[in-house]
Amino acid sequence: MRSIRRIQEEAGSGASLCLWLALAAVLLAGQASAQSLRGSRSSLDLQAAAAARHDFSYVVEPAEIRQFVVDGVLVSVEGTRNYRLKDVSFPYARPAVKLFIERLAGQYRRACGEQLVVTSLTRPRSRQPHNASERSVHPTGMALDLRRPSGHCRSWLEATLLSLESQSLIEATAERRPPHYHVAVFPEPYAAYVERLNERAASDPPPAPWVYTVRRGDSLWEIARRHGTSPSMLGRANGLSSSRIHPGQRLTVPGARR
Repeated sequence: MRSIRRIQEEAGSGASLCLWLALAAVLLAGQASAQSLRGSRSSLDLQAAAAARHDFSYVVEPAEIRQFVVDGVLVSVEGTRNYRLKDVSFPYARPAVKLFIERLAGQYRRACGEQLVVTSLTRPRSRQPHNASERSVHPTGMALDLRRPSGHCRSWLEATLLSLESQSLIEATAERRPPHYHVAVFPEPYAAYVERLNERAASDPPPAPWVYTVRRGDSLWEIARRHGTSPSMLGRANGLSSSRIHPGQRLTVPGARR
């Protein structure tokens, strides 16, 4: 996390400095509390400060969303094999939010073998639900809601959201009514984070296949999940006609994470 001195150096002077100092105060307040997915005033402060830092407008009526799409401010989010939309009235978001969804959904499908479900994206203030906070950043296009899964998929998703939150890339909250995750994506930090990952991946040699020896109690699904692949890919790599495996069997795991 950057210090206030570093933020001041980057901010310059005038109104920009005031905005950066306000954001710094929120960031430091957020650091003081333990990482969790519980909502709080400081979480809302951080989201609002990020929207101000990016100079994001809050749309009020649906017509404004359509104009933002025409202007290229918002992009269409249509779903892929890795994620789908459920009851999303306005399937548009900031480009960085779409990037976040696509990356998270690919990882989620590899870990859980199912699609990630997005339940809300950009919402104009005139269409906010009755229980929404007046300070919600959904009207800026920088937020999304995700359906809460169960079991190990829930544990994986929460751990991933907390990891990204700890790097100040997102702010996530587990909402209860209805059960879902509200996620605000900080576009500039997140885009820079992805760019760093891409640069690192481009310079690294491709991962070599790895041979795994099946142990008692293993399943094809669990082996695939632990090594960042899918049961179907693992099956194809080993010429399997079914998911049945047995202790002592050696499986080639393509591109495995060791």
